[in-house]
Amino acid sequence: MIEFAVNGTLMRGLKLNNNLLNVGAVFDRESSTAPCYRLWSIDDQYPGMLRDVEGGKSISVEIWQVPLGGIADILIQEPPGLCVGKIELYDKKVVLGVLAEPFLVAGKKEITMYGGWRKYDQSCDQ
Repeated sequence: MIEFAVNGTLMRGLKLNNNLLNVGAVFDRESSTAPCYRLWSIDDQYPGMLRDVEGGKSISVEIWQVPLGGIADILIQEPPGLCVGKIELYDKKVVLGVLAEPFLVAGKKEITMYGGWRKYDQSCDQ
């Protein structure tokens, strides 16, 4: 098993969470990134997160224990432009997780100030 950070619709109770469960992933804990990431809404369907040491903030994530072979199965089902990369957590630990390629967030709504996808999504419901 490998620690894997997710920041959007793969999280517990959200629409793509079954993609984790179907590969035998197990929820480990809630966490947050180091304060060096920015987050965008991709057409209010899912987020895209990029590292940015100059304008970044800490973003809420979930850490899952995922079988190593399951990472590829998860990634194949992710929308185009999302990828796996190294994410630094608030405690300086580095784990694999979901990031966005820069082209994906170009011209999209930045939601970094919400600190995470769930808080942004909840603000849209109000």
